[in-house]
Amino acid sequence: MAGSGAPETGGVDASGLNVVVIAGTWHDVITDGLIAGAKRVLDATGATYRVVRVPGSFELPVAARAAFEGGADAVVALGVIIRGGTPHFEFVSSAATDGLTRVALDAGKPVGFGVLTLDDEQQGLDRAGLEGSKEDKGEEAADAAIRTALVLRDLRG
Repeated sequence: MAGSGAPETGGVDASGLNVVVIAGTWHDVITDGLIAGAKRVLDATGATYRVVRVPGSFELPVAARAAFEGGADAVVALGVIIRGGTPHFEFVSSAATDGLTRVALDAGKPVGFGVLTLDDEQQGLDRAGLEGSKEDKGEEAADAAIRTALVLRDLRG
């Protein structure tokens, strides 16, 4: 696990921030765990948020763009992509990553990246913040989005 050395999460006041959590619908047990982790952080920080679902990780960037156009201060993008026997994994992973990066840079607003790219389902279960999971990538993605939005708000005064 890459969790070694990870920063602590929580403990910030995000009152006044408007956050949109966007999640794919594939691998719903894992995705639902990611959403629950993101919601725990957002509830604890006082941010206003809503959760929307899109068909898959490929659709995350366009939905993130729409969220920013609708006034979101930050987006938390959650998805699950599991390697298969074709190049599809690489194409979808690359499109989601590159697309979310572009949206964040174009908007000048943060996207918390909670898209899991996995070799198998167990790796996702280990990272989904479920009972017995070793990590909570939904929590981490939401925390990163909020902390970055607060930094940007401070920098822009």
